[in-house]
Amino acid sequence: MNTDILNSALNDQMVEIPGGKIELRDDRTKEKWSVNIKPFLLAKFPVTQDIYFEIIKETPSTFTGNRLPVETISWKEAVIFCNLLSVKWGLNTCYSLNGDKEEIVFNQTANGFRLPMEAEWEYACKAGTSEIRYGKLDEIAWYKNNSEQRSHKVGQKKPNAWGLYDMLGNVWEWCSDLYDTEVYGSYRIFRGGGWCDEERSVMATTRRRSHPLKFKIDDLGFRIARNRIQ
Repeated sequence: MNTDILNSALNDQMVEIPGGKIELRDDRTKEKWSVNIKPFLLAKFPVTQDIYFEIIKETPSTFTGNRLPVETISWKEAVIFCNLLSVKWGLNTCYSLNGDKEEIVFNQTANGFRLPMEAEWEYACKAGTSEIRYGKLDEIAWYKNNSEQRSHKVGQKKPNAWGLYDMLGNVWEWCSDLYDTEVYGSYRIFRGGGWCDEERSVMATTRRRSHPLKFKIDDLGFRIARNRIQ
């Protein structure tokens, strides 16, 4: 994949998400809070293995195929991809890395590629509805009952109303946010459910978290976002 093809593919993938407001809820603490969402850009698909390889020159995934979502990568590996992609496009990077340490500074105002904030992720997943899913589960997601215990090529299930595919199922998606620093330290959030999850876990509202450097699994990937240029 040459640079022109990569740039064209990414340009075609970025969907403009309108501004709005969403209420989030944590099932562990029972806390609820509202977040105002500014307009932003979100990729139509999770990052696929061909695009990941073009930037990182590695194939970390357990299941291999160009159009399969990249998985078995840590949160830090996902943000390194975002930074390198930003540099390739001549954009400002969103993450400042400090070697092998866990202190990673996120600049949410930079114009480069980044992981979505979890409020942005849930807001985009629901696509203007208040439901826990944007359609019948078997029609929109790969999960335990239909996945045959593996990931699948992106874009085969029905998209939501904003044209986003695989927001639920296939692979979980890392978000930029810390979860609860007082209890979990540097743990980061991921959303959406994966191919091996039961129906009850594959919802727009489900929140999970894990270690940003150490945790990687075969149903966890990511999707890229960008601030909308004013």
